Formats: sequence, structure tokens, C-alpha cells
Amino acid sequence: MSKLISVIVPAFNEEEVIHAFHSRMSEVFDRLPGYRCEMIFVDDGSVDSTRRLIMELAASDPRVCAVALSRNFGKEAAMTAGLDVSKGDAVAIFDVDLQDPPELLLDFVENWEKGFDVVYAKRTRRDGETWLKKATAAAFYRVIRRLSRVSIPPDTGDCRLMTRRVVEQLVRLREHHRFMKGLFAWVGFPSVAVEYRRDPRVAGATKFNYWKLWNFALEGITSFTIAPLKIAMYVGFTLAAASFVMGGWIVVKTLVWGEAVRGYPTLIVTVLCLGGVQLFFIGVLGEYLGRIFGETKQRPLYIVDSVRESRISADVHGEGDNAAT
Repeated sequence: MSKLISVIVPAFNEEEVIHAFHSRMSEVFDRLPGYRCEMIFVDDGSVDSTRRLIMELAASDPRVCAVALSRNFGKEAAMTAGLDVSKGDAVAIFDVDLQDPPELLLDFVENWEKGFDVVYAKRTRRDGETWLKKATAAAFYRVIRRLSRVSIPPDTGDCRLMTRRVVEQLVRLREHHRFMKGLFAWVGFPSVAVEYRRDPRVAGATKFNYWKLWNFALEGITSFTIAPLKIAMYVGFTLAAASFVMGGWIVVKTLVWGEAVRGYPTLIVTVLCLGGVQLFFIGVLGEYLGRIFGETKQRPLYIVDSVRESRISADVHGEGDNAAT
């Protein structure tokens, strides 16, 4: 039997682009006659007609699998749900907004057949994005590459193809605070990049504002490095050493020359500076503590409301069941 390629498509309030994506990806599937292909749409608790459209596609197209989550769990959880459901010999991930051209799948498959376990898309240009978003994204990748021992390729998103053995390792990682780009890099395996120019969204608006991107960056940094905790220790040691030296100098100066009552501005600035540093690093500790608290609950990463497998996959593996994972 020919190899199965599963394409995971997380979607949240994307009713304007569902059909456009399905049409373009279907054309790409037609250009891969030697493979069985399926699209796994994962509705992440949409409040528009995204779920209905996905279910309609699953009913009319045997190559479409529809997974509906019980509520919005976030893109990282939606991708994980798709990975759990997928049964392909190779599994790809594409955003439904068509910023990552579906035609990339052809290059992915070509490199897969050359022996690479992971083929990821690397952006050479990011059309339709502001200079601020580009600058902050570049800064984030520089920071996390310096802080983390896991080498995360710069200018890459979630768009990629992975072999079954890579997916099997990924689904073993059930941490709740998920930074998928880091997890993709953490599992390793032979990888290669496919460069492309990222297109602007075909329709609709991005669901990631700057506040969400900031929290996403914190998720990535705190998930893959304890460097902020080490920095807190180093800064604390440096300030303590400086304070000890300064205190000794003040004692000596007072004993030798005496000291009038003055220095109030210096005292206030010093207290505010030390207080600010302490509060900042208490916040850093709180971020890590909060993540520990979240993991100890051991709640499921997501809850599936319904699954309608593609006929291509169901013919071999049987029908899917509702599940909480």
C-alpha cells in the first residue's frame, strides 16, 4: 500500500479561508499521485462557522479528517491533538491562513524521500508583517538561541513535515506549557530547511496580538532554559558584593573623616534600585513556580468533542472515538 501523508491544519475562527486552503491543498495532493494524502482540520473551539465548514468538508471529501475540540485550548494544544490523531507515514503541519504555501509540501516530500526525518520551512521574507513584528521575532530567536541548549532554527514557524518516528517521540511529550518550535528541535533527528518567501494572509486577521506574542516568547524561554534563574543569582551576587565593598568603604570613611548627615537622594535611589531588581526576579521565580503548579495538576492537554476520520485513514485503521488527552 502507498505511503500515507497526514497534513495537520489547526484552525480558530478561520471561516474566511477554510475553503481556499482546502482547494489549494487538494491541488497539491493531486500532484502527489504516488501517495495517499489526508487533511486533518483541528477546530480549536471556534465561535464562528469554522467547525461547521470543517465537518461539511469531511462529509464531502474522503481526504478530510475533522477534529473538534470542546473549547479553545490554544494552537499548541490543537497541533498536539492533530499529532495524536494522525496516522501518516509522514505528518506535515500547515497554518490555514495560507501564509505558508501548500505547495511547500512537494518540497517537503522530496526531501523526506532523500532520508530526512524533519523538513522545515525557513522564511527568507515575511510579507504582510510590520517592521516591529519582524524585529521582535528576530530578537526573540537570537535570545533563545543564546540562552537555550536546544538549537532552535531562526525564522521558522510550525510549518514542517516529520516522519512517523519523529511524531511518535513528540506525542510522548505531554507537558502543559508547550512551545512546539522548541519541542520540534528537542527531539532531534536529521533535519533540513526549505527556504521560502512567506505570503500575507489571504483573508481574516491574525489571532496573535503583541501581548499574546510576548506571553508566547516567555513560554518559549521558560520552557527551554533556566537561564533567567541563573541571571538572577549572578545579579544578586554582584549586587551583594558591590554592597559589601561600598559598606566597608563607608565605615572606613566615617571612622577616618567623619560623616555629616547627608546622602538622602543616594539612599532613595539605591533602595528603589534594589527593590526593583528584587521584585523583577521574584516575578521570574513566579513564572517558573506557576509552570510547576500547572504541571502538577496533570489535567489533559485538550478535550476532543468529536472526531470524523478521513475515509482514507478509516479504511485502514477503523473509526475514531471521542477522547480526552
